[in-house]
Amino acid sequence: MTCCAPVDVQAVLQAPGQPSVTPDEIRLASRDLGGGTRQTDLSVPGVRCAACIAAVERTLGRLPGVETARVNLSTKRVAVAWRTSDGTPPDLIGTLRRIGYEAHLFATEQDARDPELARLIKALAVAGFCAMNIMLMSVSVWSGADATSRQAFHLISALLALPALHYSGRVFYASAWSALRHGRTNMDVPISVGVTLAFALSLYDTLHNAPHAYFDAATSLLFFLLIGRTLDHMMRERARSAVVGLARLAPSGATVIRDGQPLYVPVSEIESGMAVMIAAGDRIPVDGVIEQGSSELDCALVSGEAAPRSAGPGDAIPAGVMNLTGRLIVRATARAENSFLAEMIRMMEAAEGGRARHRRLADRAAALYSPVVHTMALLSFLGWLLTTGDWHASVTIAIAVLIITCPCALGLAVPIVQVVAARRLFESGIMVKDGSALERLAEIDGVAFDKTGTLTLGQPSLTNGDEIPRSAMPVARGMTVGSRHPAAGAIAEAAARRTNQIMAFNRVEELPGLGLEAVLDGDRYRLGRSEWALERGAQVSCLTTSVSVLARNGESLATFILEDKVRPDAREAVNDLNRQGIKVEVLSGDREAAVRSLASRLGIRDFSAGLLPGEKVSHLVAQGEAGRKILMVGDGLNDAPALSVAYVSMAPATAADIGRNAADFVFLNESLSAVGDALGIARRSRRLILQNFALAVGYNGLAVPVAVLGYVTPLVAAIAMSLSSIIVVANAMRLAPVRKAR
Repeated sequence: MTCCAPVDVQAVLQAPGQPSVTPDEIRLASRDLGGGTRQTDLSVPGVRCAACIAAVERTLGRLPGVETARVNLSTKRVAVAWRTSDGTPPDLIGTLRRIGYEAHLFATEQDARDPELARLIKALAVAGFCAMNIMLMSVSVWSGADATSRQAFHLISALLALPALHYSGRVFYASAWSALRHGRTNMDVPISVGVTLAFALSLYDTLHNAPHAYFDAATSLLFFLLIGRTLDHMMRERARSAVVGLARLAPSGATVIRDGQPLYVPVSEIESGMAVMIAAGDRIPVDGVIEQGSSELDCALVSGEAAPRSAGPGDAIPAGVMNLTGRLIVRATARAENSFLAEMIRMMEAAEGGRARHRRLADRAAALYSPVVHTMALLSFLGWLLTTGDWHASVTIAIAVLIITCPCALGLAVPIVQVVAARRLFESGIMVKDGSALERLAEIDGVAFDKTGTLTLGQPSLTNGDEIPRSAMPVARGMTVGSRHPAAGAIAEAAARRTNQIMAFNRVEELPGLGLEAVLDGDRYRLGRSEWALERGAQVSCLTTSVSVLARNGESLATFILEDKVRPDAREAVNDLNRQGIKVEVLSGDREAAVRSLASRLGIRDFSAGLLPGEKVSHLVAQGEAGRKILMVGDGLNDAPALSVAYVSMAPATAADIGRNAADFVFLNESLSAVGDALGIARRSRRLILQNFALAVGYNGLAVPVAVLGYVTPLVAAIAMSLSSIIVVANAMRLAPVRKAR
C-alpha cells in the first residue's frame, strides 16, 4: 500500500565496505540476446511501488547503451537489455545506487525465507498493543479524570507511544527519509509527518498539563496502516513462489564424461556438445539428445500427461524431465540458461511482470495522495495562522488534515474483501493464492481446461475388470505388485479386489516402454504393450483408452482396458458455465482422439490437442490480444507457464507443486463445481469492492472540508479515520458463503 525498503536490509546494503561488482562480472552474468544485445538481471530489494518502478526504469533507460529496462515487482528484479560498441556494460548498479536503490546481480534463492513478513508482523503487534492500551487510558480521560490523573495517563501514553513510533513507525520513517534524501516523495512522507507532529504536539501539551493529547491518534494510525502493509506484502510474495519452485526442478550439478572419466560439475559449466550421464531418478539438467541407453521418462513437465514415455538413442529430451528407470548418456545441445526449463521460467516471470503492470494504474493514482495532502495541510496551517495568529491551533488543524485524509479505508477497500472472500472460498474447499485474482476472475468470459488431472483425476482405472478371467488375476497381481507405473498400480488394485491369491515369480523385470516380464517354471509372462506381449507382434489398440495385454509364452491370457476417471460433476460444471454465457474449451497435450472423446462426453465443442507448453501460452496470449479474458484450469508441470500467462488461473490440490504455485486458486476437493463457486464469490466480491471504494471516497469528500474548516481535532480525525475503516470492514463481512444447494 505504501513504498518502503526493509530497514535492516538497507542498512546492510549501504554499509561501508560492501563489495562492488566489476564490469567483467556483469558481462559474464549477462545473457546474449543476439545482434550484440545482452541482458543483465539485477535484484533491487528497495523496489516497492509504482513510484519506485518508474524511477528505476526511467533512470536506467537514460544510460548510454541501454535499450530497455523493465522491473518485475514480484521478484524485485530489473531486466536490462543493453548494447555497447566495445561490449562494456553500462554502470547499472552505480546508477541505481545514486538514486537510492542498492542492487546486485540477480540469483534465484533456493531456500529464501521472508524476514520482511516477520518484521511487519512484529511491528503490527507492537503498534496494536500500544494503541489499544493508550485508547483504554484515553477513555478514562474522556470520562472526566481529574487534572492529576489526566497528567499521569498522558505521561504513560507518551511512554507507550515511544516504542510504537520507534519500532513500528520505522517502517514508514525509513522509506520517507530515503525518498526525501534523494529529492523524491512518496505516500510515507505525509504519514511520517502526521504521526511525528501528533506525538510532538501531544508531548508538548502533556508537559504543559493541557487537557488534550493525541497519542492514541498517532499509534492507531500506525496500527491500521500496518494492517494494509502486511496484507499487501503477503499477496505480493505469493506471486514469486511459482518461479522459485520451477527453478528448483533444475539440478545444481550433473556428471559429465570428460576424457573417458565421470566428473561432477556445476550445471552452469555444462556446455553444448558435452556428454552427460543421467542416473535413474535424476532430472535432465540441460536439453540434449540420448546417445546411449534407454529408459522411461516422466514428461509431465512437457506434455502434462502422467504416463511415462519410453526414450532411446536419438531421442531429444528437454531439461527438467525426470529419468525414471535406466541410465542414459545424453549429448548436451544447449547451456542451462538456454534450456527448455529456463525458457519456462522466463515465460512465468514475464507473465508476473505483466500482472504487476495491471496494478500500476491504482498505484499511480495513490501516488497523487502525497503531494495533495502536503499541499492541503500546509495551506490549512498558513490560512489559520494568518487568520487567527494562533500557531498551536493552526498546527492542530494541519495534523487533523494529515490524519483524517489517511487512506486507510481506501487501502483496506480491496484487501479486506480479499481476506473475507478467501475465507468463504476456503469454506468451499478453495484456496486463493493471489488476492488481485478475485477481481480478474469476476471479469472472465472464457474457461480453458487442461485434460489429464483437471477434467479427469489423472488416476487410471480398470474399466473391464468383470470381463477379466479370474485365473488371470493372481498372475497380474503377482507381476504388478510393487511397480510404480500408474497402469500397473491400477491393475494391481483391481486384482486385489478380485482375488486374495498372488503368484510368486522367480523374477520380475520392468522393461522401459514395454511393460513387465516375469518367469516361473520356464514359462515367460508379459504384461504391457500388445505388440510386445503377443506372438508375431499382434496388436490390440484403442484410440481413446490405454490397453495392456497379459500373455504367457506369447498366448493372450487377458486384456486390461484402462481409462482415466472424469472428475465428479464435470458435466454439471461445464453446463453451469455455458448457462452463464462463458465459453469453455480444452487445451491438452494428449492425443487428439482421447481429447475429442472426453470433450464430446462433457459437451465441450472447442478443443486443441497435442499442445506443448509454449503452444498453450501462445493460444492464451492470442486470446488476450483479441480482448478475451480466459480462466486457465490446469494441473501439470507443463501447465505452469499457461497458468501464469492466463488472465486468471486455477489448479486442483492434486496438481504438481509448480502448477499449484503458479495458479491463483487451488481447489481441494475432486469436484469441478469449485470453478463455478469461485466465480460466484469473485463476482460478489467485485460488487463489495466497488461499494468500499465509494464509501472511502465519500468519507474523504465529507471529512476533508470539515477538517480544513477547523471542526476536527486530531483525536476526532483518528476516530473518523478508524470509523471509516470499520465501515469498510463491516461491508466486506457481508460477503455470503457459497450456497451448496444445486
